[in-house]
Amino acid sequence: MVVSSIPGPCRRWIIGMADEEKNTIRQLTRLQRRVLGTLMEKGFTTPEQYPMTLKGVVAGSNQKSNRDPVSEYSEAEAADALEQLRQLGLVAEVFTDGGRTTRYRHYMRHKFDFSEPQYAIICELLLRGRQQPGELRTRASRMIRIESQEQLKTELQGLVDKGFLQTNGSLERRGVEVDHTFYLPKENMQLKAMTGSDDEPTSVPVRTEPRAVATSGSASDVAVNSGALQELQSQYAALQKQTDILQNAVDSIRQKLDRIERELGIG
Repeated sequence: MVVSSIPGPCRRWIIGMADEEKNTIRQLTRLQRRVLGTLMEKGFTTPEQYPMTLKGVVAGSNQKSNRDPVSEYSEAEAADALEQLRQLGLVAEVFTDGGRTTRYRHYMRHKFDFSEPQYAIICELLLRGRQQPGELRTRASRMIRIESQEQLKTELQGLVDKGFLQTNGSLERRGVEVDHTFYLPKENMQLKAMTGSDDEPTSVPVRTEPRAVATSGSASDVAVNSGALQELQSQYAALQKQTDILQNAVDSIRQKLDRIERELGIG
């Protein structure tokens, strides 16, 4: 259908959407990111179930796979997030033929000038957070095929240039991690730069000592130190998981308080 064949009011709305300035939204709450990422993902992977009902959005936001951290958002919380995203122009309510239930679709393509692979990359980062490029390519390719690591680097660099992707080192460096930049300032989620220069190898060189200096207990010392390091890493991972759970709880409480304040007309 050509634009000229569309009725006047609808045509003006479509033209207005096309002319709207893009890439202006820079921050989203944790719940907004999860809901928006879910809508984007389902639009790519299960188009037969898209646009989504509120129940579908809740189920998709709280699913156990491809989500980090796993959440337990309520329908009321998801509805609030959808309304906030609607006010930002990122989501719209739609009514399908014969359907009585309100459904929701995202309007990311109206608000940002990303390529299709970049939409898939941003979607994956909204749902899981920081990742290494290799795993990101595998996960994003569920939605849009990314043919090679070189193509991935090109798409990632484009997002960096637009200010929507952060890295902790050169994209050419092994072990580098990337993440989106939609975080709120109070979340303090800036990636810390990797140590060392980009020219240095990522593996730590092994220093060899003269055999005459080695002691009989050196092997056991290495084993003990390795075990202690693994234990510390496990403890750190457990603490990080608890921190994510607590942050989810805080965000949930904040959402509920905001909703109560709006209902009471406070603030």
